[in-house]
Amino acid sequence: MNQTNFADQAPDDPRLTDYDRTHLKDYLRLLDAAEAQADWREVALVVFGLDPQSQPERAKTMHDSHLARARWISRQGYRDLVWGQGVKP
Repeated sequence: MNQTNFADQAPDDPRLTDYDRTHLKDYLRLLDAAEAQADWREVALVVFGLDPQSQPERAKTMHDSHLARARWISRQGYRDLVWGQGVKP
């Protein structure tokens, strides 16, 4: 179980945030789980350490928003990691 602190909702910033940088490994885990078609409830328990039976709405919101952010990073946000904040070729 993960002991990292998670926000209920992932950032929705057009730039990579410090929160994103802290959770890059977790985002990769979410992408891997989605690719494997893992049940979101199991993912919420393993990645977030959140029991989806006792907090179903919170677990679903956390899963969905963080997975969406992970997908954004994989499509676009990674550029901030490669080129740095504000520095583009």
